[in-house]
Amino acid sequence: MNDEWISILMQLRERREPCVLLTLLADKGSVPRNCGTKMIVGREQSFLTIGGGHLEYQCIALAREMLDKQTPTPHTEHFNLGARLGQCCGGMTTVLFEPLIQPQPQIMVFGAGHVGQALVALLATLPCHITWVDERPDQFSSAPQGVKTWQAEDPLDAVKSAPAESYFIVMTHHHPRDLELTEAILKRGDYRYLGLIGSHTKRQRFEYRLAGKGITEQQLSTLRCPVGLPDVKGKLPAEIAVAIAAEIIAVYQAAS
Repeated sequence: MNDEWISILMQLRERREPCVLLTLLADKGSVPRNCGTKMIVGREQSFLTIGGGHLEYQCIALAREMLDKQTPTPHTEHFNLGARLGQCCGGMTTVLFEPLIQPQPQIMVFGAGHVGQALVALLATLPCHITWVDERPDQFSSAPQGVKTWQAEDPLDAVKSAPAESYFIVMTHHHPRDLELTEAILKRGDYRYLGLIGSHTKRQRFEYRLAGKGITEQQLSTLRCPVGLPDVKGKLPAEIAVAIAAEIIAVYQAAS
């Protein structure tokens, strides 16, 4: 029972879910749990207990604030378990908060064609969260486990819903849709990565049209098109997917 927290942490890591590990470091007087007691707090769930009541409620709130802010360093909090905290124990305790937050990029892939399928299959093996978007029905029959699929009537809704610092890869079956998505992402401006599949000629055409829509040269300089590391060559879907995945890995490793 004492090592139950270890198995919970392993399960959360396998599911790529960040969490905060709480440990009672010290206790004095009457307290609901003894020194060494542990609890784990995720974004939506909590596991085990440090005694319940307002102490636990406040600790969960503090832990989730750390997750929201992606606080990287551990810290301690001291609590007097009296009326002010809504506890009747009367003792004192110190809680250590240890955030276990692995950098996990939020990646949004637009397009479920042959290259999209090869890319998502590869990205699904990496520590990241993937949303796969396509407006066509029956395109996600081979979606890997853990990948969120979205058959969107309007893929622009997916652009609007993505969190800041997301990674976007645009590779739909329709060039006008690619242009529309690229414009929307560029205008957001808070992305970590924007890749557009296509040739140098496609880029030139898109730059001309996007400039006419108010996109600046500085914004266009952040667009990766052709997408993928240039040293990884090939035209097969798997070869293109490897080039794109390698570029994404380089970007998020540099960011972390």
